[in-house]
This record gives sequence, C-alpha cells and structure tokens, in this order.
Amino acid sequence: MLVDIVMPKMGESITEGTILEWRKKVGDFVEKDELFLEIGTDKVDSEIPSVVSGTLVEILAAENDVIDVGNVIARIETDANDANKMKPAKEKTVDSESKSVLGPIREMQDPKPKRERPAGKIFFTPVVFKIARENDIPLGELESIPGSGRGGRVTKKDIITYIEQRGSLPREVAVQKVSPGPEPRSESRKSSLSPQSSAIPGKTEEMHHMRKLIAGHMRASLDTSAHVYVMTEVDMTSIVDYVKTQSEPFLSREGFSLTYTPFVADATVKTLQDFPEMNASILGTSVTYHKNINIGLAVAVKNGLMVPAMLNCEEKNFLGLCRAVNDMAVRTRNKQILPDELTGSTFTITNFGVFGVTVGTPIINQPNVGILGVGAVKKQPVVVESEQGDGIVIRSIMMISLGFDHRLIDGAGGAKFIERLRHYLETMDLSQNL
Repeated sequence: MLVDIVMPKMGESITEGTILEWRKKVGDFVEKDELFLEIGTDKVDSEIPSVVSGTLVEILAAENDVIDVGNVIARIETDANDANKMKPAKEKTVDSESKSVLGPIREMQDPKPKRERPAGKIFFTPVVFKIARENDIPLGELESIPGSGRGGRVTKKDIITYIEQRGSLPREVAVQKVSPGPEPRSESRKSSLSPQSSAIPGKTEEMHHMRKLIAGHMRASLDTSAHVYVMTEVDMTSIVDYVKTQSEPFLSREGFSLTYTPFVADATVKTLQDFPEMNASILGTSVTYHKNINIGLAVAVKNGLMVPAMLNCEEKNFLGLCRAVNDMAVRTRNKQILPDELTGSTFTITNFGVFGVTVGTPIINQPNVGILGVGAVKKQPVVVESEQGDGIVIRSIMMISLGFDHRLIDGAGGAKFIERLRHYLETMDLSQNL
C-alpha cells in the first residue's frame, strides 16, 4: 500500500514548514518511528519520524522548499514486493489504496542504528511515557533506564523490566542507582571551557536555519525596544547552603537535581506580582499588562537557543516550579518541545551562570519588556557591618542583570524591580520550600 507523508502541523499558528534535510533517499527502507526528515518553522526545527515501515519511493519536496501544512512531501510503499514493481519516483504514481499520514513531531536523533543511546538525544514513545506516569517515574529517572531499542530507545519491555527490578529495592536506592548527581563545580567549569565548536577556520558555509531565526529575532528586538540595563549583587549563601543539605533527599524523591534556577524563578514571580508593568507587552502605543505570569526559560541547544514558556507560574508553589524548570529544560534539549510552547512568555530568565559567566546583558525576548540575566554563584570576600564593627567574611555572591524596555519602564522602575528581586532571594523562607 502506498502511504502519503504530508507536511505536519506543528502548532496552532504554524501554516508552513521548510524542508531542511532528507535523511533517506528514494529506494531506502524506512522503519516505523525512524527519524528520516528534518523540517524547520519560524519557531523550531524538528525531525519527523515515519509512521509506517516501508520503502521511500517518492520525494516531492526538495531541501529548502517551503511547503504548506497538509501538502504531500513524500510517499512510502509499505509492501516491499510492491515497492520493487513501482514506477520511477518522478512519475508520481498513486494507487487507489493510497492514504495520507500526518507525521508527529519527535526530538532530534541520529536515524542510523546504534547499540548505545546517543548522548543528550533521548526519545520516549507515548506507551513508555504512560507506563512511567502510572508508576510515578519522573523524567530524570526515566532518562537513566538503559534502552534496548533502535538508537538506544527505551522500549515497553525495558521499562516494565526496570519497574520489576525497581520494585525489589527501596525507591531511594533505585533512584540513586540510576540518577547522576550534580557535577562537582570544578568538573562542570572544566567541561564548559573545553572546545566544543564545530566551526572550521577558513570555511564559508550557509547559516543554520535556527541561527537565521535567532539572528532575525535578535535584530528585530534591538530595532524595537530601547534596551536599558541595571545590575546588582545577591547574597546567595543561605540558598547555597540549603541546596547542599537538600540535594540528596531531593534527588532521591524527585529524580532530578535541585538547582538555583527555581529559587530565582520563585523570587521573580513574586517581584512581577509587585511590579506588573514588567509583566507586560507593547503593541504600537498600546500596553497590555498580563494577568498570568508566563516565564520564558532560555535553554542552550545545538545550533542556538530556545525559550520555552512556563505558563501560569503565579499558580505554582516552589516544588511546582522545580518540576516545571526541569521538564522544560530536559524536553527542550531533547528536541521534545512543541512549537506552541515557544510562545506566550511574559518575562524571560536566561542563566549564563551555568557556563561560569559572572554577568551579561541579554537581549529582550519580544514581545516582553524585561529579561533577567543570572550569573554564576561565586565565593567572595564581603564586608559585613555590625554593632561590633566591620568584618570581612566569605559569602556566595551572584550577579544578576535586568534588561528592560525604556519605552515603558524608566531607570527608577528597573532599579526598584531588581532590588526587590534581590530582597526576595536574600530573605526567602527556605523552610517552606520543600
């Protein structure tokens, strides 16, 4: 039977897609769920898996072609014997049994068979996700399960076997056995400083599709907003000490590591509630003050940066923010984020501190009017004033920078916002968090 592969609809606002790369050529056999095509939209690049197994007999769209959603871009013959009898692909023959298939979106993954799971590129089928959810297995723990499927994929049998073995151990032991702990600071810094560029000196090449999108968005933001920045230091000592004492029980319970980002997000939500003008957007001369607080979280990925939105953060407690931050980061890096999740943010947080950077001046994520830059937490000598006199102590200090749109917010407003944010971080009631 001949099956039509159509340009999938990857979001409510997506009406077309660009063919970036065919991973298979006419005559190649494609297995079901094998990622054989990469497409790009104005929001995200995605790889499309085949929903059937068969021979690719016809390709109807070339690389760089822009195709409307729903249009046929390829055809697969599911009967190998019939495929050998097919006419050449260019004749575009369709039999009466042809049907149309909308390929779902999946994460980036090498389509070639591998014995070991590719690092950082993990795919889970809906069946595996359902079993994990029913058995209270968090995403961090799920990612640690060895997969026996194609490309290291976790199969239904793998997760059932894991659950059976996991059931014979206390949950804390099982999680600790499969969940990697946080890297030592020195190792993390060393890793971030190691050469990772794929650029070749002296070579000229076309910019990657995602890089083109980022370039356009950043240039448009600078042309649109009047960027102003304020910065301040935050004493994170209490939070750092809290994370040290709670990291192991948190990892055992949740299946992922406790980081500083949820603390920053929690303080940011409180500050945005105090200063609603920072949780706004501008269209022409009209200003919309948003009712909900949707935090955009900048996540570094291959070939660029993506900013998924955590919706309705004002309704989440601290643990809810922890889970939302981890979920967004993991799914974005694994190319499992949906295009619609990349829209709707009302304020953005970008954490360049994970690379050891102290301070930066990030560009506003349109149509937001504010963006928070989070630097690395570093121990510093600090002068402390007291009734007994001044003294020098070692504290864990973090620099934060606030970029805001001067069309709506003046310097005084920006300064008050960042100082209130600092106050919330330094005086946070940590006993109420977990």
